Amino acid sequence: MRQLAVRPLLALVLLGSPALAEQPVWDSFNGNLAATKFADVTSFTPETVGRLERAWEVQTGDVSDGSGELPETVWSATPIYANGTLYLGTPFYRILALDPATGVQKWSYDSQSTLEALTQPALKNRGVAYWESGAAEACGKRVYIGTMDATLHAVDADTGEPCADFGQGGVVDVNQWNDVNDRFPFSLLQPPTVVGDTLLLGWAGKDWEYTVAPPGNLLALDARTGELLWETSFIPEEMVQQTGTANIWTSMAADPELGLVYAPVSSPSPNYWGGNRLDDIPLATSITAVDVATGEVRWSRQIVHHDIWDYDTPSAPVLVDIDRGGETIPALVQTTKQGFLFVLDRRTGEPVFPIEERPVPPSDAEGEVAAPTQPFVDLPPPTVDVSDMPEVWGLADLLSGGQCSEDRETYRYEGPFTPPSEQGTFMYPGTAGANNWGGPAVDPVNDVLYINSMRIVQVIRLIPRAEYEEVDGGSGNEEGYYPQEGSPYGIHLTEWRTSLGLPCWEPPYGTFSAYDLRTGERLYEVPFGLSQQWGFYGLRDWGSPTLGGPVVTAGGVIFIGASMDARVRALDAATGKEIWSDLVEAPSVAIPAVFTHEGVDYVVFVAGGNSILKPEVSDQVVAYRLPAGE
Repeated sequence: MRQLAVRPLLALVLLGSPALAEQPVWDSFNGNLAATKFADVTSFTPETVGRLERAWEVQTGDVSDGSGELPETVWSATPIYANGTLYLGTPFYRILALDPATGVQKWSYDSQSTLEALTQPALKNRGVAYWESGAAEACGKRVYIGTMDATLHAVDADTGEPCADFGQGGVVDVNQWNDVNDRFPFSLLQPPTVVGDTLLLGWAGKDWEYTVAPPGNLLALDARTGELLWETSFIPEEMVQQTGTANIWTSMAADPELGLVYAPVSSPSPNYWGGNRLDDIPLATSITAVDVATGEVRWSRQIVHHDIWDYDTPSAPVLVDIDRGGETIPALVQTTKQGFLFVLDRRTGEPVFPIEERPVPPSDAEGEVAAPTQPFVDLPPPTVDVSDMPEVWGLADLLSGGQCSEDRETYRYEGPFTPPSEQGTFMYPGTAGANNWGGPAVDPVNDVLYINSMRIVQVIRLIPRAEYEEVDGGSGNEEGYYPQEGSPYGIHLTEWRTSLGLPCWEPPYGTFSAYDLRTGERLYEVPFGLSQQWGFYGLRDWGSPTLGGPVVTAGGVIFIGASMDARVRALDAATGKEIWSDLVEAPSVAIPAVFTHEGVDYVVFVAGGNSILKPEVSDQVVAYRLPAGE
């Protein structure tokens, strides 16, 4: 069996030990392999963060609003702090190495990638990955970046020069393994997950376009050579010629002591009709534990049966050792688009809190047979009320002349998991979910989980193929018309709004919550962020839809961007109350990095924007610290 090199401090992170104080780095997408987004930084407290000041800011130059020759950019990159350097990946697929204290560029690397929207509606990047061998050798420390056109690049972390022994001159063509139902390239938008000397890669595809698509392979590569070690598909071999995807487009977590990587697996294709895939696909829309050395599936927990809502498993699970009833349970918490928090024993996948199968509505679409039951979790309470969709918002109904009330009577809704229909179905939560790729943060000392969530109602309509061929309309970022080529239906997806753009459903549109993982109790839930449209802000208790995730610190402070109003914030972890904010150039739809460099604590935000929230983009990086001497 292939042995993995595990640094002792990494094991401490995974165990949730207070000895995390010894590690000042933020060397992966979620801060550590346990995906806790926990920083053992104590200088940032509810009493001190009001004095935060900008240490520096940088404009990368890699930005597009889509009005010119280039597609718009979506920048969700977590800054990586390792090797005494801050590393960033950009939407133009460049790597920047910056001095953490000043923002001055040390070096840059250009992948020379094709800047075309090959699989996504925008140029998109979620950052870079870092690896080190532990030996004093050329390219003994490396930074990796993937591209939308399916290449993976490795460069020397000290110089930015390509690592010649990785693939061909520092580049691996990952699309060489895209040899089944090749409809689109394996877009590498999420950085690899690095476990020992192994790079674990998922990929993103072209959503809502095809019935038959590449099966969602998880790839394991040698960190030094780029050699393929193994690949694992989550679709049964006998079904790969009739469906596809069930891929991993988001981040993963890993426990080196157990030798497991935890893969959040997405839904099969096509996303909103499943008559082509009525046989069971047990690993689809699941959290699945895979052996890092062999690629063998050790256990799997399906969180949506026969997924016809695109309720992908959206983020890495959080690994935390929970003290419960006098027993310490090595657990994971998987947040979901439905708003559920699945708390499982990460050794076996068995529930720590009960999971109940409940009846859900049937489908009336041609050739479709919806699953008769779906898994529900009541404890911890869901991050949104899953018992019913929000009520019609009186203000929007009044201003629309009753349109919202009419819609409520027109479209189908029979509770959670109401299937898509030709009539048009309310989908709640919407396809972006109650919770998305940003995932939660966890204080592993006190077993408290923190998460931002959104309440979005969408309307999805199945359009019969003959009618769809006559449609005169296009697609946007997570909305519009999509063909689902090869199925009886195309789709139209939109948010439930008035003709003036007001949401038809009652606020709040975004919340922030804390949960005690020992008891399952929700400690608080407060509106979060400010909605913004036409230059006007909503009321504070309306909250905002959010993309991106929080970081929790040992000093009792939450750092988060995520909201529409382009503010980065600090919250009191004990209450969720906002205690500091600063206005940046676009919504910071990225997880911030919190670290200590040369004895000084920093928090760094990337402000890149995402048109799902509003049409505002930027290339801004901003670092904050307390005044000198504090």
